[in-house]
Amino acid sequence: MNTVYLLLGSNEGERLLHIKQALDAVRTFGNVIQESSVYETAAWGLEDQPRFLNMVIELSTRLDAYEVLKKIQAIESKMGRQRTVKWGQRTLDMDILFFNDEIIEEENLKVPHPFLAERRFTLEPLNEIASNLRHPISAKKVADLLASCPDTLNVQKLTIRA
Repeated sequence: MNTVYLLLGSNEGERLLHIKQALDAVRTFGNVIQESSVYETAAWGLEDQPRFLNMVIELSTRLDAYEVLKKIQAIESKMGRQRTVKWGQRTLDMDILFFNDEIIEEENLKVPHPFLAERRFTLEPLNEIASNLRHPISAKKVADLLASCPDTLNVQKLTIRA
């Protein structure tokens, strides 16, 4: 079995509903071991857009990293994701943060996620469920990555659950 950490986010339409639907879809190809709280965050990269809801899940699956990527891209497409503006507004965004302790450097798949250490909206929910997880390149724990994260955008833990 493979252990995958996925980031789920939405800043368009019924944000929480999109995340809940994505969770249901992910459960068709893996077992959700842990899920973080839902966080509301300012948009990163292209900041002039609605706030995101984000969460991180730990997934156990028999699929390899490329199969997981295909599955999550199909879920995004089915839920109306359009890839027209880089870091733009979207109904659903799903990213592979970690896949076991593998390092993958392909054109369409980079694991661990290349912007992981720069994004507070990713590190806060990841730290909630996997603070001692080590980055396979830097060997730093998630908690240490969060402590040194240069991102100053607001990340607020919500009391709602997905």
